Amino acid sequence: MILKSLIFALCLPLWSAKFAVLESGSHLQFDRWERQGTEILLHSNGGTLTLRASDVIEFIEEADPAAPVPSIPAPAPISKPQPVKAEPRQLIAEMAAQYGLPEKFVSSVARTESAYQTNAVSQKGAIGVMQLMPGTAKDLGVDPHDVRQNIEGGTKLLRDLLVQYQNDPDQVRKALAAYNAGPGAVAKYGGIPPYRETQQYVEKVLKNYQGAK
Repeated sequence: MILKSLIFALCLPLWSAKFAVLESGSHLQFDRWERQGTEILLHSNGGTLTLRASDVIEFIEEADPAAPVPSIPAPAPISKPQPVKAEPRQLIAEMAAQYGLPEKFVSSVARTESAYQTNAVSQKGAIGVMQLMPGTAKDLGVDPHDVRQNIEGGTKLLRDLLVQYQNDPDQVRKALAAYNAGPGAVAKYGGIPPYRETQQYVEKVLKNYQGAK
């Protein structure tokens, strides 16, 4: 009977709290989030809070000190776990080196797209850290739900777009605009499309990149 009770206790869920980190330094707790265009919606039992996506730096998950703790002896720690958000950044560094791009440039795109969240899904259906649309992922030959393939696909797409506009004086801006709105939109308007979301996106990535430098 004692053994059954111990097994049950060990199966209790770990309690944690999710926070959105804002550029102001504030931490807002939430249960789940979603992106709608240029806005982030934080959902919790208390309702829904709408924020500008540009105000959110990243999402983190931390142990909740107020949560109940099972009354069983804690096992001796084996090793300190690595933060969950470290894996995408390590993969970004690997893929940036593989495709010959500055790591901080790829990282700035990932930060702007999803705040490095592997499970992020936009209102339009873009998936993962690099926010790949299913059709784009298929063209790139990657699984957008696989973190490594998602980041590799997004990095390769960035490289290909930079090569496409390599002889253009506005190379970087056009490549970023094409990543966000598609090369067809850039060709149609002969530059950054007059879409508010795309224009803000380009400036946000460049601002993040310059800040990272």
